[in-house]
Amino acid sequence: MELKILVGTMTGTAEMVAEEMSDTLAELGHEVEVEAMDDLDISVFGDGGDFLIVSSTYGQGDVPDNAMVLYEGLVQDKPDLSGVRYGVFSLGDMTYSDTFNFGGKRFDKAMEDCGAKRVGTIFTHDASSGTIPEDDGIEWVKEWIGNFSEARALAA
Repeated sequence: MELKILVGTMTGTAEMVAEEMSDTLAELGHEVEVEAMDDLDISVFGDGGDFLIVSSTYGQGDVPDNAMVLYEGLVQDKPDLSGVRYGVFSLGDMTYSDTFNFGGKRFDKAMEDCGAKRVGTIFTHDASSGTIPEDDGIEWVKEWIGNFSEARALAA
């Protein structure tokens, strides 16, 4: 598998973004698998590899319910993820400025604390901006995959 997109969502928006990203990457010749975080734990990272985390933010800046087991496993168990490269596309709403995009930001910190290597910058989509998250996701992932391919080549 070239790239696995892991999705944390409450309402399905993050899943729609991930599917659009997957279609775009497939059109660019990349092998991609989209997987909801529903039944995932830290073993998903067991063989290392390349991941894109697409997560919404819920409640008081929490990760979505379906992502909680995976997130808590990262924070509590701190597995060695030195063989993992990843990116983060985070969804939130700036009207909640104190916790804006914390779902994705929390995943980023947990991954970093476990030794994973983030490629590129986190994209923080703002639901109040009036832009369509799927459109922003498509544009961002085109740029991100270029950075990702470059990082992969440097590591080889």
